[in-house]
Amino acid sequence: MDCIWSRYGELPPEAAHIREAVFMQEQGFCSEFDELDGQSYHLLLRRNGKAIGTARLFSDGSNHNMHIGRVAVLREERGGGSGSALLTACCEKARALGAQRLVLGAQCRAMKFYEKNGFQPFGECYDDEGCPHQMMEKKL
Repeated sequence: MDCIWSRYGELPPEAAHIREAVFMQEQGFCSEFDELDGQSYHLLLRRNGKAIGTARLFSDGSNHNMHIGRVAVLREERGGGSGSALLTACCEKARALGAQRLVLGAQCRAMKFYEKNGFQPFGECYDDEGCPHQMMEKKL
């Protein structure tokens, strides 16, 4: 698998396609694209030349925190380590950019996946378009 980062603020069409397929078509979210896309690094995960996953990484304005968002792997590609590869690449990039802590808002049903990858929950659950989410963090 190959991880390819876009230039800052540039959402690759393949990443947009994956997010639309996973979050909008499969999971029913309406508001997939936002102003943070223009303030993020976007990651594409490819297997044998085919884009199969994506994530974005952005700063919250502090010197030491970065956020991971929109982690998505195409349905037929799940279960083979693709999601973990995305998170590992995000950790490496954030560390290279000087971050000491990564934060993300996980769908509650995916918390075990994030915990397996070193993230711990904090704060209260919250609702995002009718789907329960939990903030999670990882020290780098």
